[in-house]
Amino acid sequence: MPIPPALELIPAARIPRLSASDHVAQMLKKAIVDGVLPAGEMLRQDEIASHFHVSKIPVREALKHLEAKGLVTFLPNRGVVVASLSAAEIGEYMEIRAMLEARAARLSAPLIDDEAIAGARQHLEGFALATDAGRWGELNWLFHSTLYAAAERPILLAEIRSLYNKVERYVRALLSITTELPKTLHEHAEILEAFVRRDPDAAAELTRAHVLDAGASLVHYLNYHRGKGGNK
Repeated sequence: MPIPPALELIPAARIPRLSASDHVAQMLKKAIVDGVLPAGEMLRQDEIASHFHVSKIPVREALKHLEAKGLVTFLPNRGVVVASLSAAEIGEYMEIRAMLEARAARLSAPLIDDEAIAGARQHLEGFALATDAGRWGELNWLFHSTLYAAAERPILLAEIRSLYNKVERYVRALLSITTELPKTLHEHAEILEAFVRRDPDAAAELTRAHVLDAGASLVHYLNYHRGKGGNK
C-alpha cells in the first residue's frame, strides 16, 4: 500500500507487539508536535499500521491515547484527523495553565532544595543554547517541572503536563519564527531567582504572569497567521 508523504517522514523501525501501541503513539505525537503531521491531516489506520509494520489494533489504541491528550479528533464516518485548536481555545488553555502553574510554584518554592534549583538552572542554560524548537519545548518543560516537583502534587503536575501537550506545537512555532525567545529567557531567570529566595508569592505571581504573557503572544501570533491564510 502506498504511504502518504507525511508518514514517510516518521521513523518506523519494527517493534515488539507488546510495546507497539505506546511506540506508535509516541512517534505520532512527536510528528504532530513537530508539525510533520499538520492540523487537519487525515490519519488512516490502515496506512499507519502498514507504515509501522503493526496491526490496526495497536494503531487504534495509539490514536485513542492521542485523542485523550487532545492531539487528534475522531470524526463520525470520516476517520481521524490531527486536531486543530482555535485561538480562543488556546487562550483558555493558557489561562488554566497559568492558574495551575502558579499554584504549583506557590506550593513548591518554600520546599525546593538546592539540587533541584541547580537542575532547573542547568535546564535554563540549555534552553538558552538550544537552536532547535523541539529542544526548546523539552527544556521548557524540564525547567518548569523541576521547579514544581517539590510541591509533591503528582496529579497537579500531570494536569499541567496535559495542557502542555495540547499547545506545545503552537508554542514551538511561536518561538521558531518570532522574537519571543529573549523575553522567555528573561522571565525564566526571574522565576528561578524567586525560587532561589524561596519566595512563594513572587514565584507564583511571576509564573502566572509568564504563562499569561505567553498565551497572549500565542493568540496574537495565531490570529495574525491565520488571517494571512495559515491553518496550523
